[in-house]
Amino acid sequence: MVFLTLFIVALLSGSLLPLGSEALFIYDITLGYNLFTLWFTATFGNVVGALLNYYIGLKGEEYLQSKKYIKEQSLLSAQRRFDNYGGFILLLSATPVIGDPLTFVAGVLRYPLRYFLLFVTLSKGGRYAAIIFIYSVVL
Repeated sequence: MVFLTLFIVALLSGSLLPLGSEALFIYDITLGYNLFTLWFTATFGNVVGALLNYYIGLKGEEYLQSKKYIKEQSLLSAQRRFDNYGGFILLLSATPVIGDPLTFVAGVLRYPLRYFLLFVTLSKGGRYAAIIFIYSVVL
């Protein structure tokens, strides 16, 4: 039940909802659960949440254009920039506030899914690994 709860909280945290999973993750570490399983569960849940954002962005592009929230020229300009720096920008997907919207924008801009998964998994997995490192070594 602990791992299912962590997965769900990490998934919701990885989506556009304003929620964090770090407190639960640290709490689960303090209870002595297997670190690799905690890391994998939290990373997997967070990446699935980011995929949800990507999918919403992918399917929502036409709606945003039809409501004139975004213009075709702005979209093409953003597409060029994201194609040049998209992977490196997605390494920021684990940062608070800006990270989750970046995964949505990647979907709107139809960034290739395999690169999206690579960079987002590195980012989000790295964040949880850093938390484990700080808790295990520093504290």
